Order: sequence, then C-alpha cells, then structure tokens
Amino acid sequence: MVCGISLPLPPKKLIGNMDREFIAERQRGLQTYLDSITQHPLLCSSLPVKKFLDPNNYCANYTEIALQQVSMFFRSDLKWEVLEPLRDIGWRIRKKYFLIKNKEQPKERYLLSWVDLGPDKFLSDKDLQSAMKLLTSLSTPYLCPLLFSSTSESSALLIRPFSERGSLRDHICKVKPRESYLKKYCNPKKSQGLELSQIKLYGRQILEGLKLLHDGGMFYGHLHASNVIVDDGVCRLIDVENGMLGVPSVLRPSFTQLRKINTTESIDIFCFGHLLYEMTYGRPPDSIPVDQYPTVPYTAVVSVLQSILSTEACKSGMPTVSQLIQTPLFSDVHLQHSEKLQIKVPSRLKEALKTAKESLEKRLQEEQRVLHQHRRLTRAQSHHGSEEERKRRKILARKKSRQSAYENEEDVSVRNNNNSGSGASSPPTCPSSPTPPSTAGAQTAPLPPPPPPPPPMLDSSSCPPPPLSSSDGAGGGRAALLSSIQSFSKGKLKKAETTDRSKPVI
Repeated sequence: MVCGISLPLPPKKLIGNMDREFIAERQRGLQTYLDSITQHPLLCSSLPVKKFLDPNNYCANYTEIALQQVSMFFRSDLKWEVLEPLRDIGWRIRKKYFLIKNKEQPKERYLLSWVDLGPDKFLSDKDLQSAMKLLTSLSTPYLCPLLFSSTSESSALLIRPFSERGSLRDHICKVKPRESYLKKYCNPKKSQGLELSQIKLYGRQILEGLKLLHDGGMFYGHLHASNVIVDDGVCRLIDVENGMLGVPSVLRPSFTQLRKINTTESIDIFCFGHLLYEMTYGRPPDSIPVDQYPTVPYTAVVSVLQSILSTEACKSGMPTVSQLIQTPLFSDVHLQHSEKLQIKVPSRLKEALKTAKESLEKRLQEEQRVLHQHRRLTRAQSHHGSEEERKRRKILARKKSRQSAYENEEDVSVRNNNNSGSGASSPPTCPSSPTPPSTAGAQTAPLPPPPPPPPPMLDSSSCPPPPLSSSDGAGGGRAALLSSIQSFSKGKLKKAETTDRSKPVI
C-alpha cells in the first residue's frame, strides 16, 4: 500500500461464502478494518476514504477545478509558466499544488497553491483582499514571504518560493518533499527526533513568529511541522493566511474536545506543544492529552510538554507565548535577529480582524458545547444500558414492589378493623333476614351464633326502627342488639289470658 501500514483486512472465501457464520465473521472483520482506518489521522482525511464514507459531499473533481482556475490566472499573467503539478503532497482535499517558474527568472522555482475558502472565513471580500495584500508586503525572518495572492468569492490563489529541502516534517522523517504525503508521513521508516540544541533554537524561533502574529492582531491556528520551513538554520512559518481564508486546522478534531482551548492564541499554543512533541520524539503524539512520555534525556523539554499537553493543562488552560519564552528551555537561546519585530496593521483592517477572530472563537465554542452535550448523553445512555445498572434497577424495582404490597396489606387491615367496629352508623338489618358477614371479616373474627326464630305473634315482615347511634362511638348499639337477641327466652314472656269467641252463640 502507498501508506505503508498493514491493515487488518478480513480474508475472503470462494466456497461457502454465503454461510451465515462466515458472513457475520466477515462483517466483524470489515468493521475492525474501517475502525483502524478512521482512527488514523492521515488516512481518515484522505480523499478515497472521504469518497467511500460520504460520496455525496466529495463527488467534485477538485483537481479539474483547480486547473481551470490556474489556467484563467495564467492567461491574465503571462510571465508565469507551469512546470508540473505536485499531486498529493498535502493532506487538504480542496487544496492543489503546482510547481511553476517565472519566465524572467527561469532558474527559480515557485510553489503555486489553489485552495477553496473554508467555513471559518468571516472577513468580507474587501477586508480579505486587504489582509492578503498586507501579507505579501511583509518581510520578517520568521514568516515565509508570500509573493502573490489573488482571491475570489470561493477560492484563493497563492504563490511563494519553493523549498527544495522541504518542511520541518520532511527533515524529521528524512523524506523527499515532492512525494505523496501518505507515503511520506503515514509510516516513516527513518524518522528521528532533533537534537536538544535544534529543539531549543527552532522552538524559540517559532514562538517569536507566533508572538509577532499575536501582537499584530492576526490569528493563525495552523501550526504544525509541515507548515514550518527551515532555511539556513531559521524556521519560517508558512500558510499564515489559512486562518483568514477560513480553512479548518488539521488539529481541529483534537482541540474541539478540549473546552479550555477556545481562543486563537490557545489554539496556537496547543499546536506548538504538538509540534514540540514531534520535534522531540520524531513522531506526533498518538492521542491527546499526554500524561506518559517516553524516556528522553531532555527533562526541560518534558516540563514544557506537560504544561501544554497534560490532562491538567488541557483542563486548566494553555500558557501564553511570553510564558513559554521565559521557560529555561527557550530563555537562553541566542537569536540572530535580536531587533524588535512588529507588523503594522491598518486600524480598519485591525478592527475587521478582531471581529473575524471573535466570530471564529464563537463558532468553535458553540461546536465544543454541542460536542460536550453529545458526549454526556452518550455516557448516560451507556451507563443506563450497562449490565450493572440493569441489575441495580431490578433490585430497586423489587424493593419498591415489596414496599407497595406491604403498604396495601396495612391499608386493607386498617379498613377491615374500621368496618368491624363502626357498624352503628349504618341501619341494622331485620332479625328475620340477617346479613352474612364479609369474607374479610371472617378472617379476623369468628361468626356469631345464629339468632333464634322469632315468636309467632310477631309479624316477620315488620322490622324494628333503627336505634339511635350511641355516643360511645364503638358500635355499642349493635352489640346491645346482638346481646338481647342471644339472651331471648320464652319463659320470660307473660302468660296472656284469652277468651275464646270462636264458638257460635245459640
């Protein structure tokens, strides 16, 4: 493969490839294959992967669009001539490179780049042209000169000197600058960290370049090893215009997850820590934040890395450029250009840059807020669906069910006791037709003996009037009635004398 990385592609099968078990196994293998690709920062940003995962948004032929724009430019300016297209030397999909020359200086080589404007472009077209004009007029030792720039509503065309030695990353990986970036950087075989003296010198020069931009009110956000050119022992930043063109940073997926990195200055410091790690160990960090560092004899470097890339630093905030310059690692570095450097920005453009900077930071903070809420929701759903949480919910449900059943039993018992002792408030039934007791009452008290039959002289259809409710409130009337019925005796009745008048009178 071009990238030089062995990927876990699952094996194929000619016979029996429709078996259910084989299909399930191959699906799991393909998912592992996709996961390994998307977790690699360079592979996941390549055009073939983007086209496979999102074909609708990556269907345009950007090489053809770039050629059309470049051809229109050369028709308007005849002194430039294209030598060759530099295919895939950069990771951006919507950015193309060409090696050109000036007909007036045929031995010199220049780099022409065409780039599509990004979503963070908040400058108006007029202010963007003024900013690009300012960059072409700059002449400072720590910024790579921009020779020509032309902007339109949707793209920009830039010309700068071409460095045959390549970028700082080419120097670290020991590769040629014109090769494909996947071949150069995915799995370099000869990458090696820099010496301590080079780390100190290059780091201090890069910090001076950042300080120059920050003091002038300009924002960068695109510092990495491929955007640093080493020329005669001096590091120069390139693609300084990327922040104003609104293109996303290569490290945006990393610092979007860190809510304390929410300003353009803190983004530059975070990118510097990433670059310092690569200069020290010969490769970028595998993940952010970094709390464990490989063995290295440069303790001063590790202390600076911890102040930027550690978990505590990512939660508390980034140091400033001035604070990093005052650290023991960079404070004693002697610079060739000791004079004070500054960028004179017109007041109107400075206000426009300030407004654009605030809009960029606001968009970043909103994206961080949405991502933070999504991560909290995902963690809550994952915790809610875990086996331990399901067991805990089952135990709570059982306890609640038992408590509810116990409370219901208590309510029924209290209600039955009240019914058995408060019957005086309801009218009693006739003795001739007693009401059978309820089932619940039968469980709590034995049935009373049945009353004796009524005397024959009484009319069974007539019932005595209901007695008045007693004042004791404990069912005394009902108890007295039952007692009088049980103690009824025929012998206590008075003998009545009757006269038989049924005989006929003659």
